[in-house]
Amino acid sequence: MTTKGQNIVSVIKQQIEQFGSAVSMVDVGTVIEIGDGIARIHGLAAVKYNELLQFPNDIMGIALNLEEDSVAAIVLGDYTRIKEGDEVRSTGRIAEVPVGNALIGRVVDSLGRPLDGKGPVKTTQNRPVERVAPNVVLRQSVDTPVQTGIKAVDSMIPLGRGQRELIIGDRSTGKTAIALDTIINQKDGDLICIYVAIGQKAAKVAQVVSTLESYGAMKHTIVVAANAADSVALQYLAPYSGCAMGEEFMEQGNDVLIVYDDLSKHAWAYRQMSLLLHRPPGREAYPGDVFYLHSRLLERAAKYADEYGGGSLTALPIIETQAGDMSAYIPTNVISITDGQIYLEADLFNAGIRPAINVGLSVSRVGSAAQTKAMKQVAGKLRLELAQYRELAAFAQFGTSELDKTTRAQLDRGQRITEILKQSQFVPVPVEKQVMILYAAINGYLDDVPVGKLSQFEVGLYDFMENTYPEIGKAIVSTKEIAGETEESLKAAILEFKKDFSILVEGS
Repeated sequence: MTTKGQNIVSVIKQQIEQFGSAVSMVDVGTVIEIGDGIARIHGLAAVKYNELLQFPNDIMGIALNLEEDSVAAIVLGDYTRIKEGDEVRSTGRIAEVPVGNALIGRVVDSLGRPLDGKGPVKTTQNRPVERVAPNVVLRQSVDTPVQTGIKAVDSMIPLGRGQRELIIGDRSTGKTAIALDTIINQKDGDLICIYVAIGQKAAKVAQVVSTLESYGAMKHTIVVAANAADSVALQYLAPYSGCAMGEEFMEQGNDVLIVYDDLSKHAWAYRQMSLLLHRPPGREAYPGDVFYLHSRLLERAAKYADEYGGGSLTALPIIETQAGDMSAYIPTNVISITDGQIYLEADLFNAGIRPAINVGLSVSRVGSAAQTKAMKQVAGKLRLELAQYRELAAFAQFGTSELDKTTRAQLDRGQRITEILKQSQFVPVPVEKQVMILYAAINGYLDDVPVGKLSQFEVGLYDFMENTYPEIGKAIVSTKEIAGETEESLKAAILEFKKDFSILVEGS
């Protein structure tokens, strides 16, 4: 047989083998420019915004700028392995992440790929990272508390399920500490937690994971990490990926808490990405849609109405300020989106008041709707007492010899409340114990206890109540209020402990 005949035979064989197979059409383009994590592609006429693109060497990208004659995409990987002239294929899939129970206890990147060396994430479910927030019809008002275990927060700046509460303050004022305390306090509870680390050092993220593991909190937590060394594309995607993972649980009727640490670095990553994509810069060189960047993320936090499953997603975004400037561009944007803020002050932190919460500038717009009746009973006067104390303390620093008895008593009370609200890191206090110590503080039972002995008094009171009168704590937890009989028992128990404590103090 001639060579020509052999070629015809091979072509016929090939056609027989392929007979009946489906023809697939793939939108293909060519890389015309690559650099700084951005690829400019000619072709891809049918590509969608946020669509995943397949580059050579198993590298993925996301289409972001759909221009008249080209597409600009961010590369989710090592862009140095891509060169001009490489073929790019559209996948038809919008950027998505794996979701489901298999992620709990894992550390993953922005695309859901494991970073903890525990093998692949065994889940078949995926969700798009971007989604329209639930509308008003699907939602209900926030009415169930998220107990943080931090006395100052639970009493004066209550956090509710479905709320968005901003944690704001300068560098190293304890912002992450408040978020981690809240996650640790959910141990053995029904809240699934997601911690999203954006643009942080890998060592700091490893330290956070180690802390959560040592307190047994990784059993109910997912960590999504886009480290400082990762591409800006992964840092930009991280909070949306974490939110998509949380929404999966929320739609199954579960309650979820998500921490974005922090959105300042997220805005920086987006600014860098936008400038590389040649989008026009606006104020402080941020692109014009930087407000939408965070609003479309935080609006996804919600409390579903009971007829739609009753699940919730509570968001704790973190913003870092420069020299306490809350009026800068990104802080004011996020303050206007959220339902209140916890403002941490460097001066208070340095003065040893930790958590360093400025009660005057901190607020929860959900208010006492997210508190149990017991906490409302003791916390009602607290903010007022502290505000009056701060005002008086400012005048009293010029000299205390002229002060009348009432003012002196008010200063002493405020000093003791401030001392009681101090709390060590990773020592969350159950709500019934918070109610007991705050009841003692606002009703004057601590007025004659020396300020230096208050922390000792507090620890002693908790042990005494747990061992001698456990039914009081149980009554506060079950009824969620300090009813008449419980109140009488609580008063008697505090007085009994005070008698023992004063003997102990005098003896020492």
